[in-house]
Amino acid sequence: MPENPSRDAGANQRRVVAATIVGTTIEWYDFFIYATAAGLVFAQLFFEPAGAQIALLLAFASVGISFLFRPLGAFLAGHFGDRIGRRAILVITLLLMGGATSAIGLLPTYETAGVAAPIILLLLRILQGVLAGGEWGGAVLMAVEHAPARRRGLMGACPQIGVPLGMLLASGVMALMTGWIAPGEAFLAWGWRVPFLLSIVMIAVGYFVRRSVDESPVFEQIAVRKQQTRVPIAELFRKHWILVLLAALVFAGNNAAGYMTTGGFITSYATDPSGPVGLDRTPVLLAVTASAALWLVFTLLGGWLSDRIGRRSTYFVGYGCLILATFPLFALVDTGRIETLFLGLALFTVGLGLTYGPQAAWYSEIFPAPVRFSGVSISYALGAILGGAFSPLIAQALVQATGGTTAVAVYLIGMAALGILATSLLRDRRGIDLGIDNQAAQEQGATILERARPSADRADVPAVR
Repeated sequence: MPENPSRDAGANQRRVVAATIVGTTIEWYDFFIYATAAGLVFAQLFFEPAGAQIALLLAFASVGISFLFRPLGAFLAGHFGDRIGRRAILVITLLLMGGATSAIGLLPTYETAGVAAPIILLLLRILQGVLAGGEWGGAVLMAVEHAPARRRGLMGACPQIGVPLGMLLASGVMALMTGWIAPGEAFLAWGWRVPFLLSIVMIAVGYFVRRSVDESPVFEQIAVRKQQTRVPIAELFRKHWILVLLAALVFAGNNAAGYMTTGGFITSYATDPSGPVGLDRTPVLLAVTASAALWLVFTLLGGWLSDRIGRRSTYFVGYGCLILATFPLFALVDTGRIETLFLGLALFTVGLGLTYGPQAAWYSEIFPAPVRFSGVSISYALGAILGGAFSPLIAQALVQATGGTTAVAVYLIGMAALGILATSLLRDRRGIDLGIDNQAAQEQGATILERARPSADRADVPAVR
């Protein structure tokens, strides 16, 4: 028996936090490198024969198409994560995601390989989508199921900050390439490949860190008692399909807003030489990098705040901030000054972080233990399709159709309103016991559309005391 169990538990929690942050950062770096490159170079290198405007739409569509395959990854990872454990899935997704990203860095362009080049690019992007669909659920469950109940929001926000960290790294490396290492034509010739190939180094680091972490205590309890659900997906949709839909819509509003920056639209719009802004690539990428750092801060703040005022209340505050910042964002970008572009992005990250930080804890608390991996993964994947999958494409099409960004702002506010509606229909179950012994209470209505115990009838009151 360890001499100091509390010290050992604390050390294990720190390892879990490190593993979820490092692994998630690497996988989202892989994901965002593609989105950034799509807005900067893929239209020219892989889709140019379609014409300038159509090529850009195709490049953004290739960003979105991967989201259609996220549910497949979520189904696969959810099934095996609920059957064989969280940790094994995290290692597998990390290795395969890194391999797909590195392969993109070695691809021939349309000029060299013809139509085979964009086809292979799309296949690798689809593989990224499948893997991203499985990554998130495992990472957040490792963090939340290892956390003490009073700190689930904060610890659940740790894998969440892997997203802005991945974006920060992706846009930072791209800025380094476009501004200093391979500016101008060199970036189109070979510089864009370097950020993809750097994924090889990151895979090794992430693999070592994730292998060092203990399995989730909730899954260990399930495994010891042999209480794994035979077909978790079927059980999930038979009993909790309303919950899956509402959880997906809660995320959709955030994801649509997030992919205005992470999906490459703002970068492409602000750097388009024939557009109304016409800024240089490198300053815009640096502004996006700095805004990612702020997004990280507000994501952590959102997780921390949700431990104090509740998950649902934090979402209401966050979505309110997003709505208030949407029109100012595009107005500030349209000034054509890098300082005001950054200010617009900075304002936008407040609501973005507050509606992302609490998500891991809230998702984990509304799904019962035997189907939790499936529930959080599929809800996240569906929310990504409904929200972020094609938001850069929709935004680009709206700009081309209307000649301005007003319609884009209205679209984002509509998505935020949808998120608020779904948030109002979910119960806040902060503090509920996540273990298998509390499955009966976990099965009680997590939405106001279902019958629930009296203790779960009000927001911000734990379902079990």
